[in-house]
Amino acid sequence: MVRAVNSVELKGIGMTSQRTRERLIQRLVEQGIASTEVLDVIRSTPRHLFLDEAMAHRAYEDVALPIGFQQTLSQPYIVARMTELLLAAGPRQRVLEIGTGSGYQTAVLAQLVGEVYSVERIRPLQQKARQRLRQLKLRNVHMHHADGGMGWEERGPFDGILATAAPERIPEDLLQQLAPEGRLVIPVGHRTQHLQVVTRTHEGFETEIVEAVHFVPLRPGTVR
Repeated sequence: MVRAVNSVELKGIGMTSQRTRERLIQRLVEQGIASTEVLDVIRSTPRHLFLDEAMAHRAYEDVALPIGFQQTLSQPYIVARMTELLLAAGPRQRVLEIGTGSGYQTAVLAQLVGEVYSVERIRPLQQKARQRLRQLKLRNVHMHHADGGMGWEERGPFDGILATAAPERIPEDLLQQLAPEGRLVIPVGHRTQHLQVVTRTHEGFETEIVEAVHFVPLRPGTVR
């Protein structure tokens, strides 16, 4: 279910060129990303559009980059890894994203799942992300300005939830918004964080700890 991204700025030049992106894809493959669908979407999505112009030349480095408000654009490996984990048990139709941020992870998800419901607590970031997603003609994204830890109960349940900020422990609200056989991919912890995958089964919740990560903390409240 890969949707094509159409943008006059897709190709880029210099440090945002297709050749630069291919080097990034090769690095992701070397780090163990195996999903060709995920790799194809990472390859075609113009990450430089999700950064301020001064940072755009670093867009295809495999690093996290600042986007303001003490938030970051996640490292491409992490975006690919979390997306791959979310889709590992099959296609997802309704996915909740906790933390729209720049909108980059949102754009990747929107090309691989049915509908994305994305929650962001910082309104200026949300407004920028909305403009970028419109530019890329990704129309299956629904945005909500709210406290991410509460999820988006009115639009649930979701067969996938992906969080781009780390709570100290998994919020019960998110678990309850998972549909049966739904998957939650989330970094958890304070000083030491680990990426976890939680699957809702008929018996309860099964948790897999995947790898150590470093994310900004999941904070309560909203910012206008």
